[in-house]
Amino acid sequence: MEAGNQGVAPGNAAGSPAEPRAISQTTWRTRSRWLVHLGLLVFAAAALGTLQLLHIRNAIHADVGLAFAGLVIVHLAQRRHRIAGMFARLWGFRRRVVRELRLLASDAILAFVTVNVVVSGILDWNRGAPLLLPVLPLPFDRWHLLSSVVLVVYLVIHVSRRWRRLRRSTIR
Repeated sequence: MEAGNQGVAPGNAAGSPAEPRAISQTTWRTRSRWLVHLGLLVFAAAALGTLQLLHIRNAIHADVGLAFAGLVIVHLAQRRHRIAGMFARLWGFRRRVVRELRLLASDAILAFVTVNVVVSGILDWNRGAPLLLPVLPLPFDRWHLLSSVVLVVYLVIHVSRRWRRLRRSTIR
């Protein structure tokens, strides 16, 4: 009777794995990248959503903005091999220089604008009032507001271009 099931642990059917399969490292990396991208989108939306709370509690907007900046650092750290590879390929291949420089410049602009938003937000929070830029007309004279609008516009352009490139590569 039990001759066919010898060696099978109690509670496991014959032929079923004894332990769940481990997630491969590539799958884990891909999943963590997508989670960071999702976090970036959520915190960008939350930073915009907390603007209405500024008159009540400025710290909420500041906390969400700092969490977004932290995720930008994680995002760039996840792409460190890609960034290092771009530098290496710049020296070796002249044909790809223009495309790689565009990607590198895009990441540099994104990092600069994000740091600008964080610094202007910290200065506004420290002063208790918006820091005004005397050269620009109303309502663009507020540094944090202007840099935040630039970040949102740049993010929309950045994401839409990456989305189009991704769609073109999957169609082929």
